Amino acid sequence: MQIKEKKIWFPAKKYGWGWGIPCAWQGWVVIVSYLVILNGSAFLLLPAHPAMWFGCLAISTIILVAICLVKGETPRWRWGGD
Repeated sequence: MQIKEKKIWFPAKKYGWGWGIPCAWQGWVVIVSYLVILNGSAFLLLPAHPAMWFGCLAISTIILVAICLVKGETPRWRWGGD
């Protein structure tokens, strides 16, 4: 029986909680897509519809964090020792 190792796109930060910069090309695609969506929605929606832009920001960020949870290392507080 083989144990499949989880392929991570986002490694954990050395200090603090969360993830660092992507370590795989797929992670970079996710980050660039996130930035393109935010900039595109800002261009289309601001300053006429700030509430809609904030909604787009919130939904995009929730999706980004969900992807990081699935494809990244398990988040926990780190002090740099491991």
